[in-house]
Amino acid sequence: MITAWGLLVEALNDTSPLLLRGVHPSGEDMAGPWFEVLIRLQRSPGNRLPMSTLAREVSLSSGGFTKLADRLVAKGYVVRASCDHDRRVVYAELTPEGRALAEEARARHVRLLREHVLKPLGEDGVRAVARYARILRDSARAHQG
Repeated sequence: MITAWGLLVEALNDTSPLLLRGVHPSGEDMAGPWFEVLIRLQRSPGNRLPMSTLAREVSLSSGGFTKLADRLVAKGYVVRASCDHDRRVVYAELTPEGRALAEEARARHVRLLREHVLKPLGEDGVRAVARYARILRDSARAHQG
């Protein structure tokens, strides 16, 4: 069991950087947290999420996420927006430039997923990985509560 888990961790560590290689429209690699934030915002209603939720979902501390958000704001990809009904809540929201960047990055990421995940595993293998990953995720979340 230790060997199997170790192989899974090695596979994720070795494959993950390949999936962000050249993802930025400039052809540069994109840092994992940047990509995660952009994609999560892109998939969210109104392209926005509470900053506290987003920090938790991308597994960053409050301070770490604030620094990342500051950089995304400085680049013009994200704005901070107040919540109309709760002054304590601040949203991170994609700008039009951020939506364009997220879409281009997502398209490039999909091509890399096909090359580095679908090609070696095949469709059945990808479905099996997804099924097992969901089981592990759900089990872990049940034990966190």
